[in-house]
Amino acid sequence: GAKVMIADLLDVEGKKLVDEIKSLGGVAKFYHLNVTNEQEVEEVYGKIAKEFGGIDGSVNNAGIEGASKPTHEITEKEWDAVMSVNVKGVFFCTKHVVPHMQKSGGGSVVNISSIYGLVGSGDISHYHASKGAVRLMAKNDALTYAKDNIRFNSVHPGGILTPLLERLVKEDPVFGKKLNDAHPIGHIGEPLDIANGVLFLLSDESKFMTGSELIIDGGYTCQ
Repeated sequence: GAKVMIADLLDVEGKKLVDEIKSLGGVAKFYHLNVTNEQEVEEVYGKIAKEFGGIDGSVNNAGIEGASKPTHEITEKEWDAVMSVNVKGVFFCTKHVVPHMQKSGGGSVVNISSIYGLVGSGDISHYHASKGAVRLMAKNDALTYAKDNIRFNSVHPGGILTPLLERLVKEDPVFGKKLNDAHPIGHIGEPLDIANGVLFLLSDESKFMTGSELIIDGGYTCQ
């Protein structure tokens, strides 16, 4: 099994997840990290590589949705906030994990994009732009680092029952039904659906995949 390093702003939740992994016999450690701070990113990746002898896989998962507004109403501050986390954060993490993977002889990087990195929804244009950006970053980096045996792929989730979405569905059953109906399979997904896809891309089971999109969306983008 893999040694799992969790880096996040949410200290309590991150440490709780580490405890869960350890209780199942796994090896895990939490690091506080703000992905918009390049110095922090560089330091955390350096600590991980030093403590665990290298880095074989990395998941760029930090992201925010931003204000729900049409393009002409979004402020520069709102635009920059989304781009800072969703795009610059992926850039910093990629920039500082690649040298460690080069030293290790290869690795796998997964960028968490979205169905809205593939199609539009008529809303939150800054979010769409950011998720489209990390999709193309994965493709370009796949070409750049193929010679180093480092693979890059993107994952594109549809509606997933995260704690936030679960609360919204409970508060508004009509919204929940609309959300389920938007997915041809008849329901939204679970976090484990995405985790299994990410695990596949990090593993040698996907050794011939790079620069690809893994769409896990219950058929949403087929429409």
